Amino acid sequence: MYFQEFLLPENVKIEISENKVKVSGPKGEVERKFELIARVKIERIEKKIKVSSESERRKVKALVGTVIAHIKNMANGVTKGFVYKLRIVYSHFPIKVKVEKDSILIQNFLGERVPRIAKIVGQTEVKVEVSDIIVSGIDRENVSQTAANIEQSCRIVGYDRRRFLDGCYIVSKG
Repeated sequence: MYFQEFLLPENVKIEISENKVKVSGPKGEVERKFELIARVKIERIEKKIKVSSESERRKVKALVGTVIAHIKNMANGVTKGFVYKLRIVYSHFPIKVKVEKDSILIQNFLGERVPRIAKIVGQTEVKVEVSDIIVSGIDRENVSQTAANIEQSCRIVGYDRRRFLDGCYIVSKG
């Protein structure tokens, strides 16, 4: 039998029902459904979370590690939260960034008339400060996907990347 466990931080509550895990804390709550849970068992033992499997095969061990990492990220998110910072860089045309509902508009990128659009995923908050974009939230996957969407929407095609460095780039994660 193979298992991994970790100690739950204080002021974090967790509910486990079949293949759904719901973690709540001071910043909010995150819920996740694990599809590949057939071979993996999640249980709470006092203040510890134990993820175990009967099999000791390599892929099942990897699955146990993945599930425990997701639950740790959920616990960290509801206590501390996650913040990604992106820097707006331009040398040719001044880039304007606006947040509208569930999307981000990047205007005047390389002098283009049509704005580029990046989608905001989930309950992620996006703030624009002069030459920085701050993406924050409690779900790590949503925050990182939103930052990646912004970075990918400014991808340059057809120009030399060494000369045209314009775009939005992830500077720090935390």
